[in-house]
Amino acid sequence: MGFLSILNQIKQLQNELRILTIGLDNSGKTTTIKSLLKQDLQEIEPTLGFSIFSTKIQNYQLNIWDVGGQKTIRAYWKNYYEATDALIWVVDSADRRRLQLCKQALQEVLKAERLQGAPLLILANKQDVDGALSPDEIQKMFRDFENRQFRVFGCSALQRVGIDEAFDWLLQAVSDRKEVDVADDLELIY
Repeated sequence: MGFLSILNQIKQLQNELRILTIGLDNSGKTTTIKSLLKQDLQEIEPTLGFSIFSTKIQNYQLNIWDVGGQKTIRAYWKNYYEATDALIWVVDSADRRRLQLCKQALQEVLKAERLQGAPLLILANKQDVDGALSPDEIQKMFRDFENRQFRVFGCSALQRVGIDEAFDWLLQAVSDRKEVDVADDLELIY
């Protein structure tokens, strides 16, 4: 295999991204993804198991995995970590009684070796609901994750607000990481 073939394979892999979207049940994971993809938001049911959404955004082929968040499904989240380029954690900002559980669940997820280095986008969803915590309040709750590249964005998936900006950040974070990985790969070739 020649040098140019290797570069083409790296470039191809670099432009296809696997994004894992998880969070507690009823946080708005599916609605968030459908909002990003400009799909109908009228009939959304809880995800039992997983769904995969594919789209092309900013020269990237995205495969967005949407995994259910019910208590009985959470034990299986680890089965979806392999080859994840980025992690999206969706928080129901208005569900104050489960915010501590939400934080604990995310802490457990981030212990997975297969997710090390993957940028983390925390979507503080349901900002349109009265009493929802602000993105700054959510940021303070999740400050323990400062040893990882992450950012909190407020959004309302139902109103399609804040989603595009959040995904722009995520794609830039993944792009920055991939550029470093490609440079490391090229060093190994020589």
